[in-house]
Amino acid sequence: MTDLGMPRLRRAPDAPAGTDGLVDRFGRIARDLRVSLTDKCNLRCTYCMPAEGMPWLPRAALLTDDEVVRLVRVFVALGVEQVRFTGGEPLLRPGLADVLRRVAEIAPRPRTALTTNGIGLDKVAARLADAGLDRVNVSLDSVDREDFAALTRRDRLPQVLDGIAAAVRAGLTPVKINAVVMRGINDGGVPNLLQWCLDRGLQLRFIEQMPLDAGHEWRADRLVSRAEILDRLSMRFDLTPLPSSARGSAPAELFCVDGGPATVGVIPSVTAPFCAACDRVRLTADGQVRNCLFAHSESDLRGPLREGASDEDLARIIRGEMWRKERGHEIGLAGFHQPDRAMSAIGG
Repeated sequence: MTDLGMPRLRRAPDAPAGTDGLVDRFGRIARDLRVSLTDKCNLRCTYCMPAEGMPWLPRAALLTDDEVVRLVRVFVALGVEQVRFTGGEPLLRPGLADVLRRVAEIAPRPRTALTTNGIGLDKVAARLADAGLDRVNVSLDSVDREDFAALTRRDRLPQVLDGIAAAVRAGLTPVKINAVVMRGINDGGVPNLLQWCLDRGLQLRFIEQMPLDAGHEWRADRLVSRAEILDRLSMRFDLTPLPSSARGSAPAELFCVDGGPATVGVIPSVTAPFCAACDRVRLTADGQVRNCLFAHSESDLRGPLREGASDEDLARIIRGEMWRKERGHEIGLAGFHQPDRAMSAIGG
């Protein structure tokens, strides 16, 4: 197994005096917090981790439920307006419903969302909605059972579909579907997946594969680009782009399908990234704050928190981490190299 190491930790410098909120050197303000609740997952997607899995974080390294809620409260005080819970697979976190309930009680109340692979969602969707979950994104790269098994290395498509149906029944709408397009595996099924989502009132977002796999095997020449995805869709559907101003800090470019009102999105994270308008900040399951998915360093919150740091101390660390955020991820440029952590260890 590849030794992935750990990212460098460094003390975050203070943001300039008088700086409010989570602003960086380029004027971007972070309002969207991604919280990873676990690095564990019950799938083995080829673009994320090796078939044999990865060494999981020890239990003592993970933030407790109380620690997660406290840190979210600090982020909200700094201007965060949406909290999305991720993993690994967040449904594997035993205290998920209670964490959601407590976060929904924070004032001002942040919007709450969940990104999941959908396995087991059928059993808990209603409970999560009652706890305060506003909406859900489900990762689903194909509705062809063989293609799904090839991508995830698990034959569990029926359970994912049951989870999606349960999310709709629970009112966690709009239910969004995230699909990573892989050359030679599911790229031929792109139009079929869109039709399947349209028939069920689901909002589909295709995603260019990013270099975040644990084995660092991503190659640009195997990328199924935004242009190619749109070409495949246009063979069956009439796509009309929404105004470019509608994208803002959202990663997806939206297109009306056959005159609307249904839309489909493409997230061109590699060929047309939205770094200039990014409003995200990330908290890993082991309590590190990251200013970018592709960052090569991060700032420790878990250690200071357990050593008795005040909320003001924690806020200072977070602001410092955000202040040094780079202009963009620079995928495709000569100096780019993947972060040491894989996606499952960072949070989606």
